[in-house]
Amino acid sequence: MRILLSIEHPAWAHQFRYVIRGLEKKGHTVKLVAINKDRDLELLDAFNLQYELISTTSGKNLFEKGLIFLRTTWKINRIAKEFKPDLFIGRASPMMAINSFLFRKNHVLFEDTEHSRFSLFICKLFSSTIITPDCFKRDLGDKQVKINTYKELFYLHPNYFKPNPETLAELGLTPQDKYIIVRFVAWDAHHDIGQTGIQNKEKVIHELEKYGRVLITSEAPLNEKLEKYKIKIAPEKLHDLLGFATLYFGEGATTASECAVLGTHAIYVNTLSLGYTEEEEKRYGLIRAFSDPKKGEKEMLDVAIELLKDPNLCVEGKNKRKKLLSDKIDATAFMVWLVDNYPESLKTVKENSDYQNRI
Repeated sequence: MRILLSIEHPAWAHQFRYVIRGLEKKGHTVKLVAINKDRDLELLDAFNLQYELISTTSGKNLFEKGLIFLRTTWKINRIAKEFKPDLFIGRASPMMAINSFLFRKNHVLFEDTEHSRFSLFICKLFSSTIITPDCFKRDLGDKQVKINTYKELFYLHPNYFKPNPETLAELGLTPQDKYIIVRFVAWDAHHDIGQTGIQNKEKVIHELEKYGRVLITSEAPLNEKLEKYKIKIAPEKLHDLLGFATLYFGEGATTASECAVLGTHAIYVNTLSLGYTEEEEKRYGLIRAFSDPKKGEKEMLDVAIELLKDPNLCVEGKNKRKKLLSDKIDATAFMVWLVDNYPESLKTVKENSDYQNRI
């Protein structure tokens, strides 16, 4: 088959890198289109994945996003006319969904963000299959297929990833060193508008660095006082740091979940609550979520400090990870199987949801 896939966020580049290779090994041709968002183009280049750029920005406000939505929908249409895809795949991209409908082709997507309301609204209208984690909190109707996994297991499952200690050496660290990863988001995604996270950034850093070295990863510009903490490594190496970190403290839900599947405890500070962060907190105890940052500043720091004082924290995290991995499936293997055998595979998994555990 000829398959068209869009990359519109760094997390999407990570998520589909092994899916693309798996589909290519099956004999399929995969074409990527990409929107420049944060450092996703750097990741695609690092992964040696060829792509066609359809926008140099994802937009900073609703007006800009609206214009980019129209422009990229048209560009995907032009590309699809030339490429002639048999199938559209990816995440909940309304531009891809609309074009799949216009070309009368199926659109198979994975989505784990309940708050992507506009994107999911369009995809419910025009897409064919919407795959979600089984902890996803919304009912998307007959098109929804629930699977027992997380997005992060597309690329951080042990079948594909093992943290590399050599990355730590670039920052003067060893696996035995105590360090905390702090993440700030840009708040410019459409589902982030109106949301909030860490209120007093400098205070948080000041308190955390009493218990280990602090490393910041940030989508937004940092002030002069915080800039010295910023991680200066290639973006594709961040997961090595997360895997050996003592603790994560940040606003990014994806990064919190990445830590969870790597066995690193995470403090997630964001007014947005998601099904997968709730499950990773309640079922596995790897995340502590604070959805009212303005009121919970002292509590979240107290929890972080309590964790950092635990000498067995890292060992406990890796043991919790073993339980998580024993419960979840290899998301990439499932997606490759589903696409490779589509649409017969859809009928199989709908008739027998346990079939996913055999793949």
